[in-house]
Formats: sequence, structure tokens, C-alpha cells
Amino acid sequence: MLQFINTVILMSQPANGQKQNPMMSVLFLVLIVVVFYFFMIRPQVKKQKEVKKFRASLQKGDKVITTGGIYGKIADIKETHALIEIAPETRIKVDLSAILRDASDLEQKR
Repeated sequence: MLQFINTVILMSQPANGQKQNPMMSVLFLVLIVVVFYFFMIRPQVKKQKEVKKFRASLQKGDKVITTGGIYGKIADIKETHALIEIAPETRIKVDLSAILRDASDLEQKR
């Protein structure tokens, strides 16, 4: 990261030997950090909060999709895992972090 910052500072210096205001370089770096925050970091944190809230609100009977693409219905839920019924009398144990989204949302969109 430090090498990247040094490269950016060197690129922002004029080539013809004129002195540049050092505050312009600092402002340029601050602008880059702000852009990274608003376009990369902030949306990711927001998405993580939504997923955490969704997983906390899961209940027995909810239709879900796992990160592996398995569709099922929650048969039982514990603190760290859930039993998902993927077919009649077929249940699998899945970690809560592997549950991606609610499958009932997909049915409403169609």
C-alpha cells in the first residue's frame, strides 16, 4: 500500500521541474480514500449487515437457498446450524453462514 501511495505522489508531480503545492498531493490522496470508501467499503458493510439481520430472523418453515445452490425449507434451527429439508424425509445439516437468501422472494418475482 505504501508503494502505491509513493507511486501516486510521484505521478502527481509536474515533469517540467516546477514546484507543486504539497497540499494538492495530500488532497488527491484524501480524495482517493473517500472514493474507495463510498464505492467499495460502505456498500460491502451495508450488505453484510443485511445478511446478518436476515440470518438472525430465520425461523422454522422458511424457504432458503444455501451458498451451494441447494433449495430447501428449514426444519429445525439452532444457534450455529440449521436442518434443511431438501426433499420429503431428506434433511441436511447446514451452517447458518451458508444460508444465502430467502427462496420465497424468488417465487414472488416470477
